[in-house]
Amino acid sequence: MLLSFTNVKLRIISYFYFFFEKKCIKFSKNIFYNKLRSFCGIFGYFILFLWFISQIVLIYFASDFHLGAPNHAESLEREKKIVGWLEKIAPQAQEIYLMGDVFDFWFEYRTVVPKYFTRLLGCIARLTDAGLPIHYFTGNHDLWTFGYLEQELGVVLHREPVIKTLGGAKFYLAHGDGLGPHDAKYKLMKKAFVNPNFQWILARFHPNFTVRLANHWSESSRKKNRDSKVFLGAEEWLYQYCFEVLKTEPDINYFIFGHRHLPIDVQVSENARYLNTGDWINYDSFVSFDGNNAVLEYYKF
Repeated sequence: MLLSFTNVKLRIISYFYFFFEKKCIKFSKNIFYNKLRSFCGIFGYFILFLWFISQIVLIYFASDFHLGAPNHAESLEREKKIVGWLEKIAPQAQEIYLMGDVFDFWFEYRTVVPKYFTRLLGCIARLTDAGLPIHYFTGNHDLWTFGYLEQELGVVLHREPVIKTLGGAKFYLAHGDGLGPHDAKYKLMKKAFVNPNFQWILARFHPNFTVRLANHWSESSRKKNRDSKVFLGAEEWLYQYCFEVLKTEPDINYFIFGHRHLPIDVQVSENARYLNTGDWINYDSFVSFDGNNAVLEYYKF
């Protein structure tokens, strides 16, 4: 954990403080030692405060960066903002979950990966090298990853929904695409997208063609969903999906999804909430969990 080195330093200073505190008590009749003892008391409280702060660890969830869209200039600005956020939260983070669609399009060839995104890729690699676990859920825009992210960046890759206990609470984690009722057309398309034969055929085309085709499809998808920026209540597919899951997993406390591009925090049952991480195109939103409560937040830079 990234805080371990800080904790070691604070403990050494604490031992140093208590040693001098005992010495000051021994020579309490001496005015100098009384003043030193008073200083040690204030210093001790400060050390205890720092130690308490160092124990606060958070788990973070974010999704839908869609790097690469709508153009290089805007994507680069957004990428720098995301890297700034990652570097800011890293010191107190226990784990980070990237919940899908980090890239607007990602397809790995055997020896070639998409150009750009250098700052984000380097930041993730640096954090995982330092021992910070980063989980990566594939979304509907970046599902064609075949080992590069795990091998080079050190992320833990998830292609399916995950049920996991974190800090005593039970989480249901997924990007959110293809879940819930309806959207039969996309569900059929996804079966083709994850088919090894389809992926082999797609890899035979030159990247210039593949990326251009993907960008066109992505832009069409964004235009289609532009009018769904309000919470639809009972009509929300992922909201409906939460109730379906609770029938077989009644002890779920938090459903964390992306995909919807809308920050959402709504009660599903007496003990369960559905939080959607929103996106970083319009909202710069994410979810944090401190071991007791999950909170929807917005990055201010």
